[in-house]
Amino acid sequence: MTADALTGDIGDVLTAPLAEHGYDLEEVAILTPPGRREIRIVVDRDGGASLDALADLSRALESVLDDSDLLGESPYDLELTTPGIGRPLTLPRHWRRSQGRKVTAEYTVDGAARTVEARVGESDDDQVTLVLVDKSRIKTVDVALADIVRAVVEVDFSKPGEAALRACGLSDDEIARRRES
Repeated sequence: MTADALTGDIGDVLTAPLAEHGYDLEEVAILTPPGRREIRIVVDRDGGASLDALADLSRALESVLDDSDLLGESPYDLELTTPGIGRPLTLPRHWRRSQGRKVTAEYTVDGAARTVEARVGESDDDQVTLVLVDKSRIKTVDVALADIVRAVVEVDFSKPGEAALRACGLSDDEIARRRES
C-alpha cells in the first residue's frame, strides 16, 4: 500500500471516532524517520482542546488504529496535535475558530490583490469580516471566502483593544478573557 493510500485509509478510520469526541480531522501525515514510523494526526474543534483531552483522545485513537490493523505489527508513534500558528485558514470552520485572532490575509478586490493584517470577525460559509485597526480607527471589510488567496493566523503578543474585539463579534466574557491573558 502506498503512503498516500495509507494516509487516506487512516483518515477514513479515524473520522467517525473523532466526530464522536467533537473533533474534526484536519490532516494525517506519515513520517518515516530512520528506524521508526510516526503517524501525525492534526485535529481541531470549536473551543480548542486541553492537553488532558488530547491525551485521552490519543489513547482512544491508538486503540482504533490498532484494531483496524492498517499498520500491521510494525511499531509506530502516534502524535496528536492541533493546528498551530502559521497554518493556512482554508475552510469556513477555520475562520469561525479563529474569530478575534490576528491574521495576515491576502485577497482580491475587483481583480486586484490586497494584503492586510487584521483580526477575524464574524464569518459564515461564504464570507468573513476582517477587522482592521489603524491607530485608534477601526474599519471592517467583508470578504468572500472565495476571494481569499491565502490567510494565516499570526503570533500576537499584544493585548487587543476592547473595541477591536467587540468589532470581531466576541461575547463580553470572551473579550474579558482575552484582555486578561
